[in-house]
Amino acid sequence: MTVGVGPLDFTDVVAVARGGATVELGADAVAAIQAARTTVEELAAAPTPAYGISTGFGALATRHIPTDRRAQLQRSLVRSHAAGSGPEVEREVVRALMLLRLSTLATGHTGVRLQTAQTLAGMLSHGITPVVHEYGSLGCSGDLAPLAHCALALIGEGDVTDRHGVRRPAAVALSEAGLAPVELEAKEGLALINGTDGMLGMLVLAIADLRMLLKAADVTAAMSVEGQLGTDRVFAEDLQALRPHPGQAASARNLRRILADSAIVASHRGPDCTRVQDAYSLRCSPQVHGGARDTVDHAALVAGRELASAIDNPVVLDGRVESNGNFHGAPVAYVLDFLAIVAADVASISERRTDRFLDKTRSHGLPPFLAGDPGVDSGLMIAQYTQAAIVSELKRLAAPASVDSIPSSAMQEDHVSMGWSAARKLRRSVDGLTRVIAIEYLTAARALDLRAPLQPSSASAAARDLLRRNVEGPGPDRHLAPEIEHAVQDVASGALVRAVEETIGELS
Repeated sequence: MTVGVGPLDFTDVVAVARGGATVELGADAVAAIQAARTTVEELAAAPTPAYGISTGFGALATRHIPTDRRAQLQRSLVRSHAAGSGPEVEREVVRALMLLRLSTLATGHTGVRLQTAQTLAGMLSHGITPVVHEYGSLGCSGDLAPLAHCALALIGEGDVTDRHGVRRPAAVALSEAGLAPVELEAKEGLALINGTDGMLGMLVLAIADLRMLLKAADVTAAMSVEGQLGTDRVFAEDLQALRPHPGQAASARNLRRILADSAIVASHRGPDCTRVQDAYSLRCSPQVHGGARDTVDHAALVAGRELASAIDNPVVLDGRVESNGNFHGAPVAYVLDFLAIVAADVASISERRTDRFLDKTRSHGLPPFLAGDPGVDSGLMIAQYTQAAIVSELKRLAAPASVDSIPSSAMQEDHVSMGWSAARKLRRSVDGLTRVIAIEYLTAARALDLRAPLQPSSASAAARDLLRRNVEGPGPDRHLAPEIEHAVQDVASGALVRAVEETIGELS
């Protein structure tokens, strides 16, 4: 893909981060980078100090650095800021971070040399991924430590993983790819580390995941309505229109379409049906899933604005270099936290639907815990425990990181966003939501089998049949953990949503 002066879109970020797409700079980016570099070189030669070019950084910004020590200044900045600790951050996150930094460099507002930007693009194209650690970013000034680890690899220091996931010295990996380590010059070290790219990359990836998972949640909710002999009348379009939230309308539309030809629902749809007041976890699925969808759309609006931003300090603008505060991660941090709330609540309602299947007093004729021989067999009893444990964890992860701030840099950076921390916990939240939905999927599929000879809708049948490729239907107790993992893979990979869409068309 080509990185130009304009913003990347979500599919670009996912393609490079997860798909390993190669990267090159567009002609417009090349021209913008070169023009900005001319400005930086003119200021570097001037007798008047310019922040980030001929001065120190942060609380040391008042010190003027002589010309013969400015290259050392940039190297020292990168080395000292590459101070992360803890587990390695996922490859897809680091690739997203690198791509987003390259996108900002391509705007022509950072003042790096063309060679520096091209080497960063080359690292992405050759699958060279710097080792970045879990801890180190306060989200202001941006994601300094994670970006510094990437810049460190760019100058041939530190460790990277190659395209095969093998960890090796950066200098060796660059050499084998035919890339020369960058010798940083004025302004370049600062331009490589001063951005919100880590938290933004994780936000974009989470939005992609959540949009798919909310479709999956509609599928499993519909299967649960069928399996618990619920009514579909509450999802009627005219009823939903009384509360015109777009996400709610989309979710209800999915439920109607999935349930449209269900023989199970039709079996009790007549005038004698009294099932007009299903439990909230069934009846209110569109309201909860819909509110989640609208929140994801708001987060996507913020992410889109950030993708269109040039985050650096100082920035090159109209032939001058100006200090600014655009690196502060607050706008991104807020929506990262908001999405963790969404993940927790969608998981919570999913777990409640699952629990109803297992209680013989609420499941409308299904065996206790959907067990083959209740008492001898425990069925899916402990699968719900696993869901409950995850939901409890998700509630803790929903506590916002962005309300915290801890001063740093001798009180120069006295208010920080904690956006990186918000993003890290959101990744755990997305994984937890995936697992909770998967257990509802596993449970609902078994319940639909137990409703035989009544047949589920064609969409629900497609979902169940996908699971049955790897997981047997009702019967004596089996080792359950592998079956849960098969369900998790069906959900996480998007296979569940695809199976339904191949049957009834694309979901909203």
